[in-house]
Amino acid sequence: MKFSEMPYTRPDYSALFQQIDDMTAKLQKGTTAEQLEIYKQVETLESNVVTQATICMIRNSVDTLDKFYETEQTYNDEHIPLLNEHLQSFKKALVQSPHRPELEKNLGSMLFQKLEMEQKAFSPKIVPLLQEGNHLTNEYQKLYASAAIDFDGKTCNLSQLGPYLQSTNRSVRRNAAEAYFDFFEEHREEFDTIYDKLVKNRTEQAHRLGFSNYAELSLLRMNRNGYNLDDIRNFRKQVVRDLVPLTIKIKKRQATRIGVTDFRFYDNDLKFKDGSAVPQGTPKEIMQAGKKMYTELSKETEEFIEQMFRMDLFDVLAKKGKAPGGYCTDLPDYHCSFIFSNFNGTSGDVDVLTHEAGHAFASFIAQRTVPLLALREPSYETAETHSMSMEFLTAPWHHLFFGDQTDKYELAHAEDAIDFIPYGCLVDHFQEEIYLHPEMTPEERNQTWLRLEKMYRPYMDFTGLPVLQRGAGWQRQLHIYMYPFYYIDYCLAQTMSLQFFNAANRDRKDAWNRYLKFVKQGGTASFIDIAHSVNFQSPLDEGCVRRVADETAVWLKDHAVE
Repeated sequence: MKFSEMPYTRPDYSALFQQIDDMTAKLQKGTTAEQLEIYKQVETLESNVVTQATICMIRNSVDTLDKFYETEQTYNDEHIPLLNEHLQSFKKALVQSPHRPELEKNLGSMLFQKLEMEQKAFSPKIVPLLQEGNHLTNEYQKLYASAAIDFDGKTCNLSQLGPYLQSTNRSVRRNAAEAYFDFFEEHREEFDTIYDKLVKNRTEQAHRLGFSNYAELSLLRMNRNGYNLDDIRNFRKQVVRDLVPLTIKIKKRQATRIGVTDFRFYDNDLKFKDGSAVPQGTPKEIMQAGKKMYTELSKETEEFIEQMFRMDLFDVLAKKGKAPGGYCTDLPDYHCSFIFSNFNGTSGDVDVLTHEAGHAFASFIAQRTVPLLALREPSYETAETHSMSMEFLTAPWHHLFFGDQTDKYELAHAEDAIDFIPYGCLVDHFQEEIYLHPEMTPEERNQTWLRLEKMYRPYMDFTGLPVLQRGAGWQRQLHIYMYPFYYIDYCLAQTMSLQFFNAANRDRKDAWNRYLKFVKQGGTASFIDIAHSVNFQSPLDEGCVRRVADETAVWLKDHAVE
């Protein structure tokens, strides 16, 4: 069945709530065998409603102007927190079961660790706040997607300005950057108001749950299993000490390559004087190249990509009214994933076919290796390792997309991987400061961002861009609004992906076998344990960042392209 043929039926939440409550009552009286069967039945119910809500979410993000799915999205946003309330009652009964030792033998101890973290991160008393938070993030997404910028004789959304930001003409780059950020300046009050409400909302959630701040609550929300805020802070310190110096060298080499002595923000996306590497061919040809790549990579990826194309599980072209960004999400009832993106003619289009397809492939494998739905879903930093590592492990096929520009692409891609980690740590550090000081004014938040910019990206010069000069550049980072504290997961995962990259440069077959072992575990173990299981360091291990930086630096030097 193709995605377009998948029916959407509005979930009957009232009936679902009653079913779950009935099963909770039965669970509390059941034997071990009965409890195991009841758990599986609830997983089936959860899979059904998640699938319907996800179909709605995809169609709403594909066309934010579609009133039907906008209404349905609002309906689901209002009811899913209530669904979680009933599910939490069920899960609490499971955790407190007198048969728990026997249940753990059958379902796994990791499941119960996850359930205990969920219990601490939720209470019926925060349901109204969760509903309000959903409305606010939808408001932000709709505002972001509303951009209609007149540029170069066209009306562009923010994604469609991407190619102009990589123009070999510096004036075009500067003008595109000005046009891009003018949108945020025009809507300054709206962006500030939405975020202020979100910070206050999330802080109140934390207080009602007994936490002193949302940064502490986020550890549970983000399934930080086996590490804490101090471990994350130490990782960020390692990045500043061991990786930022390498990014400064990379940016100096980039400035030399593109022929500028006063490197500015609007020069950041141009990697080479004659232009950044761009995909060769139409979007259709790029997709076909992706199909060939996965068909040849391995037997497992061949089966995966055949399903993706057969079921038409992509929507990748930028268009009016489409939500920004890109994502991969699962449709559990159909045992598949959907990939959403906004192609804009840059190398990022290819990254979608490696990054988001990495998520989809990992899900494809986990559905075949992990029986429980709850344990197929890995923690976020594990999931991002799946995707970011796939970007490097597909290197032998990059020529299908870039032709004689492949060397340029691979150098820029490796440089970007290094450069991203300090930026991601900046986003995480900023959010920690904000939620530790929720009373900050918009101006104080901007000043905090500027202060941290100097720590993590000391090479950046915002001259000529008032929005960035006043420190409001963070407002274009949708994760800060929609997915708080997610960005450190990308940093940890990127560090892991560079270990896969370096391993593949030594022995490609060994690296791929490690990757398969990594993805087959799904969410059955912690991120740290899965990293160690494939004989890599965890990024949180002391010295990991330095080792990755040193080895990657050698590759960058050996593969320099003018």
